[in-house]
Amino acid sequence: MTLILGLTGTIASGKSSVAAMFADLGATVVSADQLAREVVAPGSATLQALVEVFGPSIVDAAGALDREALAQRVFDDAAARAQLNAITHPAIAQLAESRLQELRARQEPLVIYEAPLLFEAGAAQRVDLVLTVTLDPALLRQRLAGRDRLTPAQMQARIDAQWPQAEKVARADFVIDNSGSFAETRRQVAALYQHLLSLPPR
Repeated sequence: MTLILGLTGTIASGKSSVAAMFADLGATVVSADQLAREVVAPGSATLQALVEVFGPSIVDAAGALDREALAQRVFDDAAARAQLNAITHPAIAQLAESRLQELRARQEPLVIYEAPLLFEAGAAQRVDLVLTVTLDPALLRQRLAGRDRLTPAQMQARIDAQWPQAEKVARADFVIDNSGSFAETRRQVAALYQHLLSLPPR
């Protein structure tokens, strides 16, 4: 039997680091961000649909999606973000369902589905249990500012584009606090990994 754990959290909370720790322990990781890149590959129907809505400026000279150009268009514009989601979410959902079904068929013991917008995209029904990664809000802003070099307004827009951390925590089955050291987070991941493997088949 396969257990699929949805892994989510706010922007810059350390979701990918936690997913990598699960992978190191032996879990199989499926990243919604990676699926999102695949569905907008050059020449894809999804990319063409985005160009029709947002214009050719979102495509670079090589014919690939310029993700930063698209981000600038949608993060402070709720209507544009809704258009983006209406185009990409169904394509990502279809690909995710296909990948997860393949892993269930292979009877992988534990699959981590890393999805920043797990709740926002209505994808929680795709998984068996949910883990939310949290981070102290001050640390989150510090990491986000250092990582993406955003202005305060851009930073707030990206935070506001997702559900509040408290709401993701309230809907989660498990929570890992990533505010401490790497070793502390890894200890939490290792303990949860062992717990998940000990659960009876769902």
